[in-house]
Amino acid sequence: MAEAGSEGWPIGTFLAGLKASLRSELLAIAPEQHVSAGQTLMVQGASTDQVLVLRAQGSRSPACVKVVGCLENGAEALFGIRVSGDLVGELAAIRDTARSATVIACTSGAVHRLPKERFLGFLDRNPEAWRLLATMLGDRLDWANQRRLDFTGYPVDKRLARAVAQLAERHGYPVEGGVDLGIALTQEELGKLVGAAKESAVKAVKQMRGTGLIKTGYRRIVVTDIEELKAFAMVSR
Repeated sequence: MAEAGSEGWPIGTFLAGLKASLRSELLAIAPEQHVSAGQTLMVQGASTDQVLVLRAQGSRSPACVKVVGCLENGAEALFGIRVSGDLVGELAAIRDTARSATVIACTSGAVHRLPKERFLGFLDRNPEAWRLLATMLGDRLDWANQRRLDFTGYPVDKRLARAVAQLAERHGYPVEGGVDLGIALTQEELGKLVGAAKESAVKAVKQMRGTGLIKTGYRRIVVTDIEELKAFAMVSR
């Protein structure tokens, strides 16, 4: 389950890894701005002029955005989920390229919109921030590689269970009856996260719900027993 890192930032996020003085320096670059659920924060193919820092606005669960890639034929893939304390758009800024994905807020929250050049200047002044960013990018590559491996080696129900278990451990929080996933996603979006069609994802969710591994509501999943879910997903303990 997600834990609170330094000063409450979720563990594993960029801001949780920064020492307090560097966090203050980074956040002082731009003021906090409110964002609403469903709001598009970045558009695939657009030019890069900002890096976003995500943060919650008084909510128990982290702020959350989804990173979506689109093909010319209209097909979509959900590349990943980012939460409060994470950076969004940093890779395009570093490489000076157009946006490689669209970013949409799943929940209400806040962002700091850092001008690209000021963000890069912050990294250049602080080598430890560069090292932390490299670690974060490595973690994201590991996530993407794991999803590719899962796609090769497991059917949809196992792939979905493996992704749900990992999301619950990274972002979930305890509630009555289990662990709330901590991220508002539809079953179709969960399917896109593991390369599954909507019908296959709905069927897999129904199977896990029928065996008591999860409970579902509107854009909500509660894992009733994380260890049993991992056993079903064939995750090494």
